[in-house]
Amino acid sequence: MRAARLIKMVLLLQNRASMTAAELAAELEVSERTVTRDALALSEAGVPVFSERGRAGGYRLVGGYRTRLTGLAKDEAEALFLSGLPGALRDMGLQDAASAARLKVSAALLPSLADAPGSAARRFHLDAPGWYQEPVTPELLPAVAEAVWDDRRLSARYRRGDGEEVERELEPYGLVLKAGVWYVCARAGGSYRTYRVDRFTAVAVGGERFDRDPDFDLPVFWAERALEFARSLLRAEVVLRLTEAGARRLPYVTDRAAAEEALAGAVPEVDGRVTATLRVEDEEVAFGQLFGLGPEAEVVAPASLRARFAEAARAAAERYR
Repeated sequence: MRAARLIKMVLLLQNRASMTAAELAAELEVSERTVTRDALALSEAGVPVFSERGRAGGYRLVGGYRTRLTGLAKDEAEALFLSGLPGALRDMGLQDAASAARLKVSAALLPSLADAPGSAARRFHLDAPGWYQEPVTPELLPAVAEAVWDDRRLSARYRRGDGEEVERELEPYGLVLKAGVWYVCARAGGSYRTYRVDRFTAVAVGGERFDRDPDFDLPVFWAERALEFARSLLRAEVVLRLTEAGARRLPYVTDRAAAEEALAGAVPEVDGRVTATLRVEDEEVAFGQLFGLGPEAEVVAPASLRARFAEAARAAAERYR
């Protein structure tokens, strides 16, 4: 632990002309007294760390000293590819590996390119969760992430949607962060499934590694399952009569794929409108989505939903009379 901190301290000083004890303490997450002791240890080991007292003082390396300790470890190299996702790295417990990797890459750059990592970070940031959501990091995510990164089997207790808890033996292949919610894609019983990480009530990372299928493609698997999931929610149908403006706006108020499918099979009417059959989750969801189309859409069926729209229209007319 201390050796890694000393290396990080040298790399920090190599990348900057000078740093105060307070700045080093903040970067290394230790006290200023520990920084003083570490600087002394480096000097005794032959690293030319020089300290200057006073308001403008600090620590610096003497004589253009540059370390050769810039080779990336496996976890650092993996974390480097996620360095644009600081929140995700923190949640998975990989922020230290990513920080060390960035420092090593910076140390290996030519002086004229030394500001490149900071320049990119100032210009791009990914904020994964949706608006009006307070993202919650699952307590067991670091353990699940450890199993994913190290290809280790995972024994888990999982709370299903109906509240029942089940035991699962998993081979965790990958993690997905979707709109602030973490999922793990895993093989269980010979088939691949997706689990919400916040529904794990207990996990144990095994000592045995599993053989990863080289043909498994996480982005492709997730895209296919996400499409299947979205379509599985659409259990009901609504028949609509749409104006040209209503047809144009339909994909923006409901499921886009379902809207495009409905419009592709729409039947033209003599008055310029089209009649389309739209797959929806249920009548309650359909009412909330389609009400925003106003007079550009008319619900033809089912009768119960048509009656609800008629009553809402009467109430709105009375309100604004």
